[in-house]
This record gives sequence, C-alpha cells and structure tokens, in this order.
Amino acid sequence: MKAMTVSVLMITYNHSKYIKQAVESVLEQKTNFDFELIIANDCSPDNTDEIINDIIKNNPNGYKIKYYSHQKNIGMMSNFIFLTEQAIGKYCALCEGDDFWTDNYKLEKQVSFLDSNLDYSICFHNVQILTNEGLITENPLIALDTSTILDLAKGNYIHTPSVVYRNHLIPKLPDYFKKAPVGDYFLHMLNAKYGKIKYIDENMAVYRVHETSYWSSKKQSERELIWIKFLKNIKENFSPEIQILIKNQIHTLKKNNKEKFYKKIFRKLFGV
Repeated sequence: MKAMTVSVLMITYNHSKYIKQAVESVLEQKTNFDFELIIANDCSPDNTDEIINDIIKNNPNGYKIKYYSHQKNIGMMSNFIFLTEQAIGKYCALCEGDDFWTDNYKLEKQVSFLDSNLDYSICFHNVQILTNEGLITENPLIALDTSTILDLAKGNYIHTPSVVYRNHLIPKLPDYFKKAPVGDYFLHMLNAKYGKIKYIDENMAVYRVHETSYWSSKKQSERELIWIKFLKNIKENFSPEIQILIKNQIHTLKKNNKEKFYKKIFRKLFGV
C-alpha cells in the first residue's frame, strides 16, 4: 500500500451553507502524492451530512474522503482531537468546514518545501478574509520568511486554513487541550517546539468570518479575556524562555483591556 503523504483535517458543525465549497476546494488539489480528506461532523442539526454524502457519491475524487458523523455532539475540541487520531499522513493540513482553499497547488507547494527542509515543522501562507462586507486581503501578520517558536509565543500569526505541519511530532496532546477554547494556536505552539516555521508569501485560502462561528461571534473585549485565561493555561507546556514571552503577551492584553475599560467609563461619564 502506498504511504499517505497528507491528511487534511476538517471539523464541521452547522456548515450547510459553506461545506460544499470547503470540501470541493480540497478535492481539487493537484498533487504528485496521495492525500486524504478526513471530515468529522459533530452531529450537525442542518443538512451538512446530506451534502457531504452527496459529494462522496458524485464527486470523482469523493473516494479520498473519510467521513465520520457523530451521533451526538461531542464539542469542537473533542471533535478535533478525534480527527488527529484518524490521521495517517506524513503531514497534516487544516481546513474547517466554513473556510476554503483557493490555490489548487497549495498542498504541492507546502509539502515540497517541508520535504526539502527537514528542520522546519510548520509551513503556512497568507489568507484572504471573507466578511459580510466582502473579501479582504489581509497584510501578513509577520514579515519573516522564517520564524520560530520565539516569534509565535508573542502572538498567533498563522490562520487555520493556511497551515501544513509534520504529523506525529507531539507524543501526547496535553490534558488541557480538550478544554482549550482555541485549538489552532496551541497546536502550532506545540509543533513549533520541534522545528522552524516557513511563511509562503501567497494567498492560497479564505478564512470566513460570520456570526455563527465560535470566535468571530465574540466581542473583541470578550476574546481578549478568553485569550488571557487560555495563555495562562498553556504556558506550563513550554520552556522558561517561552513562558516569559507568553507572560509578556498576557501583560500586553491585560493592559489593552484595562485601557479600553477606562475609555468606555470615560465616554459614559463625559459623553466623549
């Protein structure tokens, strides 16, 4: 049996509006290696299940899909952990059910780089962001062609649908991973312990922002409080040097949150 090169992991819940585009964008990848698309549907009450099964049946590349439909809702992080346990590829790529890829050679480019550069554990690229106002081309959150965990510990700059990473680097996911409100940054940080991070200066995916997504539906002040608590819980998994950088990130977020709070009070008191 030919070895599987890439396992594409796709969690989905209530994504009937978006799932067809997400799945087909993966199946359209042009590669000189084998890849699988593993989808885990977390008991969606909409017709996501019907759409996925239709693609499996009628798309010429539907055979690449391994589909799991949970009979009860197990939660976002448990669903993602379940997916990672099914992945047999040398590399893993992420694309959630409401995002999609826009370059048919995305996987080919990223895998080619990682195959040729064994000292790198992660490869990512820039993305466009789709909001109700339309498509936004976001400037790179980091200008470095090569970065490390020292850079990543200062703040996340890797969008979920852009990443490809080496599989099986992490012996065991930390216990807190299942409870974490944010999985991608934690995963990137854990993988970055084992190698450098490559940035490809191309837009090859779209990250969709909509009111029903977990993170996008939160107010900015609420996101910052969630992030602060999250960072406090993950820092123990890293070296003292990395912990200092995470603490600095927490300090900056607390300061910003406090300044916003007092500005809000000031506006209420003085109307400006």
